[in-house]
Amino acid sequence: MNSSLFLTLFQGLDTLLHADPVLMATRVGLMLLGMLLVYLGRKGVLEPLLMIPMGLGMAAVNAGVLFLDPTTAAAVTETTVEAGARVPGTLFVAPLVQQTGNLMYVLQVDFLQPIYTFAFSNGLIACLVFMGIGVLLDVGYLLARPFLSMFLALFGELGTVGTFPVAHWLGLNLGDSASISMVGGADGPMVLFTSLMLSKELFVPITVVAYLYLGLTYGGYPYLIRFLVPAKLRAIRPVQKKLVPITSSEKLAFAVVACTVLCLLFPVAAPLFFCLFLGVAVREAGLKYFVDLIDGPLLYGATFFLGLLLGVLCEASTILDPKVLLLLILGIFALLLSGIGGILGGYAVYLLSGRKFNPVIGIAAVSCVPTTAKVAQKEVSHVAPDVIILPEALGANISGVITSAILAGVYVTLIPLILK
Repeated sequence: MNSSLFLTLFQGLDTLLHADPVLMATRVGLMLLGMLLVYLGRKGVLEPLLMIPMGLGMAAVNAGVLFLDPTTAAAVTETTVEAGARVPGTLFVAPLVQQTGNLMYVLQVDFLQPIYTFAFSNGLIACLVFMGIGVLLDVGYLLARPFLSMFLALFGELGTVGTFPVAHWLGLNLGDSASISMVGGADGPMVLFTSLMLSKELFVPITVVAYLYLGLTYGGYPYLIRFLVPAKLRAIRPVQKKLVPITSSEKLAFAVVACTVLCLLFPVAAPLFFCLFLGVAVREAGLKYFVDLIDGPLLYGATFFLGLLLGVLCEASTILDPKVLLLLILGIFALLLSGIGGILGGYAVYLLSGRKFNPVIGIAAVSCVPTTAKVAQKEVSHVAPDVIILPEALGANISGVITSAILAGVYVTLIPLILK
């Protein structure tokens, strides 16, 4: 027993001495990053429901192959199937398995494979999260001032639109460019859906980048607001116009009409629109039991497994893809552009309204619901505690979700046609 233990330790030491230093450093770095995500989730700096399972999965999968050389690691992290063929994967899941026989084999081997195959690779998790978002949305804020909200939302898509040509110019293909551009919308399920449709080879790093950077909307956007909007303008009290109350029947009618029209225009993205507006319809129809189901087990269960699967897919060999550094840069670029675009929209309304509109509201058009709306209100409260901009910010926020979904539909619909 002791000799076997010493032999194992010796083999591990020998492997460590001859290991690829870049691979080892990446594995250690990802382990530390995973631990950091757990810590930041626990402290509430990042979304704990997503970051804690994601961080722990990232740390675990890289720790599992830390002392394995590349050849042995490949044998462990690739699922062996019949006839000696291997399917690229991690210790827990094989994301690129396609052959029916291979799939039936790995479903019995990798414990997370069934969840990945039946709920992740087909976009079901993204749709469930979107349904949950729909249940949480009160479209009354949008319907109260629809033109203002949609005007700001268009500016908030600057990163989603502007990053696409830049990414393509830097060497990414059209599908990859569209997928990383969706990070500018700051909406994780949208990025997941788009990358699954257009960028299957890079959807793991693109989606990981998206969810890591969503924390920047809470941590980084306040500094962007302070840099671009002087304190005097941040303190502007919006003119409170008397708004016509929006009834639940009107909100339900809006959900039905908007869902039907958008599915007609962008059929490939119909699952996203359907799930979003189904959540809204369930909320406004007063179906309490369905609201409790979607807002509870479905939303939280999907969020948990989304974070967990993203974490365990984030193995060093995936992250060492040369394109990942470019994706990291483009992700920040997209979010920065969208934030700037939102504030520019706020300034445009500020000038058009005779300088009676608070330009900070514009950044809420970046559709990270309700984070950017809360960030806008928080920054205004720092300089003017009695000024409330949250209703207008939520209207822009909800419009941002819809415009981001429309752009996802445009990309998913048109790019395959262009590539034909």
